[in-house]
Amino acid sequence: MTWFLIVFAVALAASACGFKKYVWFISIGYGAAVAAIGVVLLLAFGAQAPLAACLQAALLVAYGVRLAGYLAYREVKSRTYNQKMRGEIKSNDGVGMGARVGIWVSAALLYACETSPVLFRMGSGASTDVLLVLGLVISVFGLAFETAADLQKSAAKRRNPRRFVDSGLYRIVRCPNYLGELLIWTGVFVSGLGVYEGAAQWVAALAGYLGIVYVMFGGARRLEMRQNRSYGKDPAYQAYVRSTPILIPFVPLYSVEKYTWLVA
Repeated sequence: MTWFLIVFAVALAASACGFKKYVWFISIGYGAAVAAIGVVLLLAFGAQAPLAACLQAALLVAYGVRLAGYLAYREVKSRTYNQKMRGEIKSNDGVGMGARVGIWVSAALLYACETSPVLFRMGSGASTDVLLVLGLVISVFGLAFETAADLQKSAAKRRNPRRFVDSGLYRIVRCPNYLGELLIWTGVFVSGLGVYEGAAQWVAALAGYLGIVYVMFGGARRLEMRQNRSYGKDPAYQAYVRSTPILIPFVPLYSVEKYTWLVA
């Protein structure tokens, strides 16, 4: 429990940038928190943990640095993105200090829970097993999948900024970057399955995993609504939506817009 509280404190410190711009609690602060947690775990347990567990922690660092760096760059450089999001995200003036603190604390708790399987694995001193290796493979694949999806989208938008993206991994699902994110955290959760001890560890790990699944589906809904406004009258887009699952391959779930409880 002591180390979980330390990880939570690290997440709070790393995501505090959100007090400058509240949406950063769940964007730049998210990446920074995950990266910082990975660094702390490596420093605390890296000397005695097995290589695969260290690689899982290093993956947290790589994931967090990539995410925070990408979001920070987009925030600074992408005028088009900022103009598009201006009407969808409240300004700082519209969010009181009490609400900001609530978002900060709840988000940091989610980040601590998400990464807790790596903490529990490294802190347990357990040796490498099949579940650790399997989880690491899933997470690495997810990071590569998400990165490829982001690169493909950027390339497609450079070729035709006004068209929706339906090439590459976007032929499999409409939100492949979110699918990659789900795979990363599925791998993290799986990697800890052999070491969870007691109800508290199970609750933390499950809360983190189910929390990020909820967030990704909420993000998919938000993106779907935005794309419907931008491309809804395009027959090619309508055909794409009807034939391509929104998030999970081969699962005939083509829209989540009507699920108003997915507020993320």
